[in-house]
Formats: sequence, structure tokens, C-alpha cells
Amino acid sequence: MTDLLIETFCLGDWMTNCYVAHREGGRRCWIIDAGFGPQPMIDHIRRGDLEPQLILLTHGHVDHIAGLNDLHAEWPDVPIRIHPLERNFLTDPTLNLSVGAGLSIVAPCATGTLEHQDTLDLDASRFEVRHTPGHSPGGITLYSADHHVAFVGDALFNGSIGRTDFPTSSHEQLIDTIRQQLLTLPENTRVLSGHGPETTIGHEYATNPFL
Repeated sequence: MTDLLIETFCLGDWMTNCYVAHREGGRRCWIIDAGFGPQPMIDHIRRGDLEPQLILLTHGHVDHIAGLNDLHAEWPDVPIRIHPLERNFLTDPTLNLSVGAGLSIVAPCATGTLEHQDTLDLDASRFEVRHTPGHSPGGITLYSADHHVAFVGDALFNGSIGRTDFPTSSHEQLIDTIRQQLLTLPENTRVLSGHGPETTIGHEYATNPFL
């Protein structure tokens, strides 16, 4: 199978990991999350002569959506997808937590949704959508069994888990979803989180102090 190429961009003061993924030799790409100051992602896509197919949001907190306006201005016809429980986060500064940061971020509306057990194809690479709430009600993970990789947003980190002190968060739900939807993946699955270095399911299963 042709390799899946993933470029990581650590954006903004919150150092949000955002990703551009495409198949080796292919031009179609996905943008996964859009943090503050997404120009490096835009430049990378332009330099590589890539064609964005989808903008996929792991959840709707401000540090993962603040760059949507810039991306939408660059590629206005590219669909934006998020879990239905967080469609209104994009246009509500209270829900997306930008008000709490002294901002008022309103992003473009989603053009579609990402539901649990949906499948998406990037060329011949198939991804499964897993609903992974707790940090936020509509958090999702994008998992590829073929490429042994999971984009988990802020559900699970290297040595930690997502914050659950926000109004729409639930610690109990997050622990349950990690155990049911993430720790059940193969141990060699790469975990690409919304912040911090990548890890693996096996490493977190064995060492994560929160689990």
C-alpha cells in the first residue's frame, strides 16, 4: 500500500497540532483541525501542489477552529465537517471557549457532519470515524486500520488526557470513551493528538497515569 504522508503543524499560542494528510504520489489532501495562524499549512499545501478535499475537525474548541476563516478564504469550496453535537460551536464564541480567552471567534459554518462509524476515503486510504466525547461532547477520532494511525484531537495525549473542566466536558465520559474507543485499538496504532508529541496506544495503555 502507498504510504500515507502526514505533516504536523504546531500552531498558535496553545501549540495546537494540526495536520495535512495525503497519499504518496497523490494530490488530494485532508486538513485536520485549523488552529490560530494556519499560513504554514496553506504554504505547505501550495508548495506541494496539493488539492484540499476536506477540512475535518476533531472538535470545536477555539484553538482547533480559529484558522478556519483563513482556510475558507483560500479554498471556499472545500467542505468543512464536524460532529453534529458541535456544529453550533463554530459560530458560538461561548461554546467554542473563545470568549473565555478574551476573543470572539466565529468560524464558517460546517457543510457536513462526522458521525460515529462513518467511513471516509482519502484516495484508497479508508478512515473510520469514532465518536470520542468527554473533553467536548462532539469530539471525534479519525482511525485508519490500514495505516495504523488515529487522529484523536484532545481526547488522549502522550502521558495525559484532555481537560474536563469546561462546561460541556465530562471526566467520566472521557475515561469511558478512551477505554472503549481508543484503548481497544491495536497497540501499534500511532496516536496523533491535538497537543504534544505523538505516542502509541500500547504506550498509553501501559504508562498513562490517568488510565
